This record gives sequence, C-alpha cells and structure tokens, in this order.
Amino acid sequence: MTKQNEIMNKENELPRIICHMMTSLDGKIHGAFMGSPVTRAVDHEYERTNKTYNPDAFLCGRVTTEENFTKFRKPELREDALPVPEGDFVANPNAEMYYISIDRLGKVGWTKNTIHYMDRPESYIIEVLSEQASNAYRDLLRRLNISYIIAGEEYINCTLASKKLKTLFGVNTLMVSGGGYINGSFLSEGLIDELSLVMAPVTDAASDTSTLFETGDYLNKIKPVEFSLKDVEKLAEGGLWLRYEVRSKQ
Repeated sequence: MTKQNEIMNKENELPRIICHMMTSLDGKIHGAFMGSPVTRAVDHEYERTNKTYNPDAFLCGRVTTEENFTKFRKPELREDALPVPEGDFVANPNAEMYYISIDRLGKVGWTKNTIHYMDRPESYIIEVLSEQASNAYRDLLRRLNISYIIAGEEYINCTLASKKLKTLFGVNTLMVSGGGYINGSFLSEGLIDELSLVMAPVTDAASDTSTLFETGDYLNKIKPVEFSLKDVEKLAEGGLWLRYEVRSKQ
C-alpha cells in the first residue's frame, strides 16, 4: 500500500473544516460590492470572527493568492533543474500558522516562504499541487523552502489534501476561504463541518461575479446540502454573522 493510500484510509485524520467567507446579501464573494464603504466597515468583523475559531491554517485558491500576495508574478523556474524526489516536501512541520495555496498546475510566483495577512500570525506557505505540476516548479518551491503536497493526478483531491495537512503538518482546524470553485470542491467532497458567513448589507447583482459555492465540469454535481442554523450575531453597520452546521454531508 502506498503512503498516499495509507493517508486516504485514515478516516479520523481529517481536520475540522470551516468555510469562512464574507458575502454580499445576494451571495457574491467578490466584485464591486467589496469596495463599498459599508463592506469595508464590516470587513474588520470578518477578521474578528475568524479568530474565534483559533485556526491552524487558512486556505485560498490560486487567483485569490495571486491577487493578494504575488500580484500575478510569474515563477522564476530553472528549466534545467535536476529531478526532485517524488512525493511531498515538508519544510516546516511545526509552524504557528499556515497559508494553504491550492495551485493545481504550479503557477504562483512565490519569492519567499511566508506571508503576512492583516494581523494574523506570520503564515508559512504550503502549496497543494496535482501531479501535473512541473519538476521545475517543485524545484523552485524547494529552493525557497516552501512546503508542498501532491493531492491528485490531474485535479485536486480535497479529501487527500486535507488529510495530508493534518498528518504532515498537524492542522486540526482549517479555514477554507476560497473562490466559489474551491468552496464547491470541499462541499462536493463532504468536507465542510461548519459554514461561517459574515454578510455585508449591500448587493452586487452582477451576472459575472462568483457566488459562495460553484461547480465546474471537473467537479461532481453538488447535490443540495442541508445546514442547521447554529447562531446569528448582529455586526456593525447592519452586518450579520451567520453560523451553520452541516446537517447532511455528501
């Protein structure tokens, strides 16, 4: 049995996974509404509520990562790089906080192995790659001392990735704050334990902006998932913090 199969067979080796997002009233997660003064006033509540979970890691997709941290910089690859060892690369197994970047093909242009976001602790980067990521990109991550895990042949297997985050890095509480497709992937695999929504009292109404959960051709069709309301809290400027537990997983 391969190490990957051993990890997949450990049912109890999943972290607690919370999908923590800020949305507009019409369920948008990015777009013009993000620049609204009301949204910006509610934004600090998003950080405050995030802290209440005492997470070990927070996870975003490639586009969010590039928008916020690398400004779409291209990775500086060495095409003549020697072959790297197969499998995962664990650079720091004991960090206070991790930033998880879902980067299927290996495109994010990192130049260092940590990020700073808001007032969260310095976060050590872990890249989640598919087997399609090039040897040259894995070599770059190793040179920068950036951890990476391989989770899927062509597309990312979120279950395998989550289990590796716990077994290799001790991630017990994971905050998923991805785009609609990342959130949809975790939902379709039945991984989300709690949905935490900070809702700004503003609408977007654009037809070309993402909603909270979305699907693509490569994802399993997401069946209706039921949630039980856990708590509601009124926030500044008319915002709301809604907490739901998953009633029925996929």
